[in-house]
Amino acid sequence: MSIRTVDVRGRAVELIEAGTGDALVYLHDIADIHAARPGLLPFHEALANEFHVIAPAHPGCAGSDENDDIEEIEDVVFHLLEVLDALPFETFALVGAGVGGWIAAEFSVRYPDRVSRLALLGATGLHVPDQPIGDIFMAVQSTDGGMYPDFRRMLFAAEDQAEALAMFPDGLGEIGNEMLRYRMFRFLSRVGFRPPYLYNRTLRDRLYRYDRPALIIWGSEDQFVPGTHADAYVEGLGHARLEMLEGAGHSTWIERPGDVAALVSEFLKS
Repeated sequence: MSIRTVDVRGRAVELIEAGTGDALVYLHDIADIHAARPGLLPFHEALANEFHVIAPAHPGCAGSDENDDIEEIEDVVFHLLEVLDALPFETFALVGAGVGGWIAAEFSVRYPDRVSRLALLGATGLHVPDQPIGDIFMAVQSTDGGMYPDFRRMLFAAEDQAEALAMFPDGLGEIGNEMLRYRMFRFLSRVGFRPPYLYNRTLRDRLYRYDRPALIIWGSEDQFVPGTHADAYVEGLGHARLEMLEGAGHSTWIERPGDVAALVSEFLKS
């Protein structure tokens, strides 16, 4: 694994890279690299055994510079285009989790020829009537002097499971990880702080533009992005299949890293 920065028109963008093989661009979520942990997690390590994984940090996250021009998701997509233009490959598999899945979907409908295959893990981004994405901005506020049960429950199947507590402990966590989370939420507030949260109303009608294979992975107990959004992605993309992981919450790549990595790898190689 290596962590480096690339210059994108005068702005530093942090990249984590690992593995060899076909290019796989990974876009992160909240309980994830660049946002809660500085290095690779078991899910990403498993993918790096078979692919060349490239994971950029979103603007203002981890070691990436802030981009004051970003005001909406369209600005993030154009930023990502500039990042990918600075890298030495034209086409790639694109895997996005949560908010990263939203960005991946938006990129794919605009530049479908660059994305060989698309995998979305619990992706935000869609407007589904009467099925809003959860208010993560309220959930992240601590209760009872530093407790985060609501936040963990939104991102995991249960607030007391080991992975949730290790990543988002009650009280003050390790300062480096706390700063990662703070920077991630600054980024989220730029593109998704308009109730209902973290969606683009026009995306659902544009999904048809990506007409290549897609894989949608969801946790049956996702309390952040309802399962109806998984169905909407499958319906809109047209060439997608859904894998629902029973008993898993939103952060399937943390809760079931081996299962999710195997599904993604099989899909990308098939």
